[in-house]
Amino acid sequence: MDSTAADVTAVRGPLVSFTGDPFLTSREDAFVHESDGLLICENGVITGCGDYSALRDRLPAGVEPTHYPGHVISAGFVDTHIHYVQTEIIAAFGSQLIDWLNHYTFVEEQRFSDADYARRIASSFCDELLRNGTTTALTFCAVYPASVDALFEEASARRMRMAAGKVLMDRNAPDALLDTARSGYEDSKALLERWHGTGRNLYAITPRFAPTSTPAQLEAAGTLRQEHPEALMHTHVSENTGEISWVRSLFPERRGYLDVYDHYGLLGPGAVLAHGVHLTGRERGRCAETDTAIAHCPTSNLFLGSGLFHLHDAKDPRRPMRVGLGTDIGAGTSFSLLATMNEAYKVAELSNYPLDSVKAFFLATLGGAQAMGIDDKVGSLAPGHEADFVVLDPRATPLLAERTSRAGDIEELLFVLAVMGDDRTVRATYVDGALAHDRDAAASAA
Repeated sequence: MDSTAADVTAVRGPLVSFTGDPFLTSREDAFVHESDGLLICENGVITGCGDYSALRDRLPAGVEPTHYPGHVISAGFVDTHIHYVQTEIIAAFGSQLIDWLNHYTFVEEQRFSDADYARRIASSFCDELLRNGTTTALTFCAVYPASVDALFEEASARRMRMAAGKVLMDRNAPDALLDTARSGYEDSKALLERWHGTGRNLYAITPRFAPTSTPAQLEAAGTLRQEHPEALMHTHVSENTGEISWVRSLFPERRGYLDVYDHYGLLGPGAVLAHGVHLTGRERGRCAETDTAIAHCPTSNLFLGSGLFHLHDAKDPRRPMRVGLGTDIGAGTSFSLLATMNEAYKVAELSNYPLDSVKAFFLATLGGAQAMGIDDKVGSLAPGHEADFVVLDPRATPLLAERTSRAGDIEELLFVLAVMGDDRTVRATYVDGALAHDRDAAASAA
């Protein structure tokens, strides 16, 4: 190895990672576990991952790996749907989706016209992600361009891979939150050209959802996507039955909710649609055909009573869809993707589809990266990927320590972490090869 010690980060401990989709292939072909592993990173990129005894001679002189015995080291979590501008309204007493938007969300998002407020929330948002082991997120900003600048500036300061976009809304929202088809296009284009590919930032074209955009605005969003196919596209679909009826009344000429986006050229690789709870079989097939992904947001769907997402239908091997997990803060109830796995398991159980731990961790890592079309960059510990990873502590609480001491194998251990874990379980988070959050150091400093 030619790198100097200063260029190298190394950690040792049990490693888990994915090389494939366990919904579509065998556990052995999709899942990798090293009971005593070594992860070597050079200049923010993973260059070695495997058995410690086989790789230790590749360490430069003077590099001693940080050892996490009895922990679990995984690729950093990928949150495929979240609203940073809703951080302050998490746990707002619920009603169904549209009422919740009108009473809480639209009121809070108007505060992001204040750039100082946007920077403060963006800073705490990024810190909260890292505290929960989330190293990449796809997030809505507000309608105001300054809210996008604030988020990317804070993410850049932490060297995170962040995807975000200005919300597009030109109807059915308070006047203070409305743009126009033209201004939304122009603002989004300027933000995209400023931020996409700058450092680790990715831009997402972001119509809020079909009811808050006129046909002219959706057409403009489709034009921008044609002009910049490298950008992501992020919106909502089929979350709530009332919302679906509303879309049908606004777009009577279309075959259904998904067809609205399809008509305007908004489906395809890099398009992530949140929820998809009530997609029809035909719509699921169209998502699979176009490589359009769904962000499964179980804590939000339960909180707002939107319904149960049928994961077994989405991952049907005859027409499998790309699916990642989303916390959907602020209708979602936790920044933790461990807690989100817990709720995803329960939703799957109610659909008579037991979700095992390997599949759950896949959705939170490589599955989320595949959904966003960035699985060549993040979501795995494979060499060549960016060095974003999380260290989980199975002894984070007394009860967790008692339960995990009885785990018979790695799959049971991961299942217990998914059901009982939260931010306390995240011992450390590494971003771009560097330590970005240390639970114990943070506790000592508090």
